[in-house]
Amino acid sequence: MEQIERKFQEKKSLAKARATQLFQIFEQDLTEEEIIALKYLYAYMPVNDLADYNGELFLNHVRTTLKIRRNMPWQVPDHIFLHFVLPYRVNTENIEEHRQILHEQLAERTSKLSMTEAILETNYWCHEVATYIGSDLRTISPLSMIRNARGRCGEESTLAVAALRSIGIPARQVYTPRWAHCDDNHAWVEAWADGEWYFIGACEPEARPNQGWFGPPARRAMLINTRILANYQGPEDITLADEWFTEINVLENYASTRTITIHVKDEFGQSVQDAEVQFQVYNMAEFFPIAILPTNAQGEATFKTGLGDLMIRAAKGGTWGEVKISVADSECVELVLNQENQPAAGTMADYDMVPPPACEGEVIEELSEIRIQRHNERLEEGISIRSKYEATFVTEEAARKLGETLGLPEDRVWTVLQKARGNSVEIAAFLEAATSAYGEWALRLLECINEKDLIDTFIPTLTDHVAGALAVRGELTEEVFVPYILRPRVHYEMITPYRTFFQQAFTSDEVALFRKDPTKLVQFIEETWDIWTDLPNLKGKGTAVGTFELRVGDRSSLDIMFVSICRSLGIPARIHPIESKPQFIVDNIFVDAQFTKGVVGGGIELANGTLILHRDQGVGTVQPTASYYENFTLARLENGFYKTLCYPNGANDLYDTPLEVEQGAYRLTTGVRLKDGTVLIKFTYFHIAEGEETKLVMKYRQSTLEIPVYGKVERLKQLTSWAGVEQTFADLIGGKGAYVAWLEPEREPSKHLLRELAELKHEFNALGAPIILIIGDKQCAASFHPEDYPDLPANAVFVRDSTNNLLPELFASSQASEAGFPHLIIVDREDQIRYMSSGYKIAASKEAIQILRRL
Repeated sequence: MEQIERKFQEKKSLAKARATQLFQIFEQDLTEEEIIALKYLYAYMPVNDLADYNGELFLNHVRTTLKIRRNMPWQVPDHIFLHFVLPYRVNTENIEEHRQILHEQLAERTSKLSMTEAILETNYWCHEVATYIGSDLRTISPLSMIRNARGRCGEESTLAVAALRSIGIPARQVYTPRWAHCDDNHAWVEAWADGEWYFIGACEPEARPNQGWFGPPARRAMLINTRILANYQGPEDITLADEWFTEINVLENYASTRTITIHVKDEFGQSVQDAEVQFQVYNMAEFFPIAILPTNAQGEATFKTGLGDLMIRAAKGGTWGEVKISVADSECVELVLNQENQPAAGTMADYDMVPPPACEGEVIEELSEIRIQRHNERLEEGISIRSKYEATFVTEEAARKLGETLGLPEDRVWTVLQKARGNSVEIAAFLEAATSAYGEWALRLLECINEKDLIDTFIPTLTDHVAGALAVRGELTEEVFVPYILRPRVHYEMITPYRTFFQQAFTSDEVALFRKDPTKLVQFIEETWDIWTDLPNLKGKGTAVGTFELRVGDRSSLDIMFVSICRSLGIPARIHPIESKPQFIVDNIFVDAQFTKGVVGGGIELANGTLILHRDQGVGTVQPTASYYENFTLARLENGFYKTLCYPNGANDLYDTPLEVEQGAYRLTTGVRLKDGTVLIKFTYFHIAEGEETKLVMKYRQSTLEIPVYGKVERLKQLTSWAGVEQTFADLIGGKGAYVAWLEPEREPSKHLLRELAELKHEFNALGAPIILIIGDKQCAASFHPEDYPDLPANAVFVRDSTNNLLPELFASSQASEAGFPHLIIVDREDQIRYMSSGYKIAASKEAIQILRRL
């Protein structure tokens, strides 16, 4: 309590500019329990939440949660309750008063169950209201997730944790920051019942806990962790004990682990305290730090991790050191900080990055047929409930009628309303009200915001932005006005109303001064705002108005506030899409806003040079299609660490294109991932000089891709077309090589595979190989319709396996069986199976294309 009181007083001092909005609630008649709970939340509250929300929200949350604790039957110890039930935040979502709403949905259907059964029942409910779809990095709130009826895994798990906490069951979102054996990451949920933690796949119910498609990948993880807003003492392993949060490591619940100690020394052999040590895995063509730890007084940083390869990099005071290790062969590693510059331009280095090996899980008892059948019925019921809700969204017919009535292009109106999904009625009402006042600009506003923003942006916010932007348009061209004035979202923050506020926050003289010379606005912010960074994942998530009122924020939130003010006052501005720096336009040229507080390098403006990437024309080389964040990235050396440039995902047209980049030392990373997850890495070091052009040949390691024969498919086995016509493999394959996959279309791994097929549509069309997508009766949901996937390659066809016995016996092995769907094979002209993959595997279709091309 002494620690909480001390930190509470620190936060009161930090948030003194919003003292009334935040702390006046303590003048109400509060119980001792309410005071303790409130002070606990405030003590560890991120600065963004102090900026963006008011005390009444937190008081209502506390009272609701304490009432739920009294009314639900579970016995939860205080320390578990404080850390895993009371918190209002799960991830980076917008905070809303959702706890009572979710409680009303779940209390009656769970209160008479055991805690374990209640966890499973809650996940069935989550499945009824939402399912998986890939989306951008902003995390929507639980209520927005329900409104949208779908979201990415981080949003599914945010919803599930919120739902479990709403009935008083302790829950936490756990995640692997990045996989080692494939690209991407994943998040799921752990829930506490009667003294034990269990895992579930959020919105993906199973008939029992500790089961999910991500089980085999989790056994190959290098880290599975979660962050707690408190000075948490365990009993779990603690990766990082920060003053304002604790990162705990739960990897050993899933995978084989080893604890390694990094001893950092300087060039004289002395231990270095407070060096930053990064434990990096290769993922998405960059070396990503899954953990960042400071060294202790003995110069040591200790980390429990999986049995794969890591790149360890440490730096302090401008010097750095780096070493690649195999964790299975390492325990104590010495790292010397004796480098100030990177290797000479033109130097190359090769590394093999090997992930933890695939291994089998514990043998578990088979479920009864009755339980499996009931589980499958529950899944179908959930899909049916969700589908009925989705049927309430604005239809294409209604959208076109609205467009005709308002004199707007019908196709464009339907495109916007279709993306808005459960918020489509709100968006339609905005169009109806705003078009008469602002004409087509109301529609143009909706077209320039991200798809996800259409889900949780409402009429007052939209009206603020269209009216506020048009009021300051002046003589700006559309090419400048739309992206740099009209567009509300600056980076990855939630859209909130800010234009009217900022247009009234300054005098007319100040507005004129800032418009004439935006550097005066930079100076005003530099002199008035302080920097405070607590939670790394919440950087840039503060609203512009909240940050303005609090007079403090992290560097990213202040940058977003600066751009928001600029756009409100008619100054075209942006966050640079690659360097993530705030900029404004002067004489049609973007100029960096020269902030110094919280800026690496103190805000020194770096001059630019030009980089041109060329293909490797060497004899015998196989040059893959260079795809950014997939098989190559560019990174600049900053304070001893390489900062990856943020080109758009999938950018693959950068050959022979002049790229304007800041001067400095750079590293090109290329990677070729093998079937077992191992990656062949090549580093190429280069330098960009001011005003000069640097030409660089893209070098990839060459792999000998073996294409073994695993078995054969039986050409005469029967399938059924979706129209009910009996067919055989021979009818579908003909005499060609073919891509054949068995799917479970309602599960995330199969959805990934279908998405990859759509993304690779042109490549598959060029190959012309048949693509046969098989769904067994046990895996086919009533809501599945092939026409819902119009963007697949031309040769893709869905068929049914009514006998559920077409899957080759090759997949009956324990590893593949446990990995689950999808099961993918590539068949050659002689019906031989030349490639096979099971379960969750990012980029499996890209591997399949390579095999098909070779065949």
